[in-house]
Amino acid sequence: MSIHIGAIRGEIAKTVLLPGDPLRAKYISDNFLEKSREVSNIRGIHFFTGKYKEKEVTIGASGMGIPSMGIYSYELYTEYEVDTIIRMGTCGSYRLEIGLQDLINVRLAASESTYARYAFGIEEESLSYQGDIYHKINTTAKSLGTEIRTLNVHTSDIFYRPDPEPVIAKKYACDVVEMETFGLFANAKYLKKNAASILSVTDILPTGEIMSAKDRERSLNQMITLSLESV
Repeated sequence: MSIHIGAIRGEIAKTVLLPGDPLRAKYISDNFLEKSREVSNIRGIHFFTGKYKEKEVTIGASGMGIPSMGIYSYELYTEYEVDTIIRMGTCGSYRLEIGLQDLINVRLAASESTYARYAFGIEEESLSYQGDIYHKINTTAKSLGTEIRTLNVHTSDIFYRPDPEPVIAKKYACDVVEMETFGLFANAKYLKKNAASILSVTDILPTGEIMSAKDRERSLNQMITLSLESV
């Protein structure tokens, strides 16, 4: 049991999938896992462990932002000896050519955040995926016939801002923006663990277009299936 996760040792699988939303974790558990059981519910952040095609996997939630992702992924890696974490999230697109429901396997996350610097002395403002799970996701997508883009993401601490595309996003050719991946990659780099981030585009920033609830569910189901098949 850690400070923020109530599971005991052995109740968390070596591979963990982390959507941001605790209710999405429950949705995945209810609809995709067999023999699933809740192993933690501290502060309403659900964690479930079950089987997907005989492979044990844990589904949890990271909450919103780098600080929250930093806490949960760090405790999973260190207190529960997790080997691999895949973030499953949503993002906004900076580009008109990247449309709603597009799936993205994050190649690199760039951020203005000081998290990595002050936590671990990592000075880089851009960090790549860690380990081989990124490549497994690409291979699995191909075998499933699922189209996926490999792109750079801007991980921002700010949700509401007047500048629609900040300097750092342009500097690192970031096509989409979200709020958690950089923190996950920083923890995995420091701890020498595996980390990947799969994102689904749910809004187009230049036009203000937002995915409908029905399309969001269908797109997220595709992302969930790809993540589970990859592990």
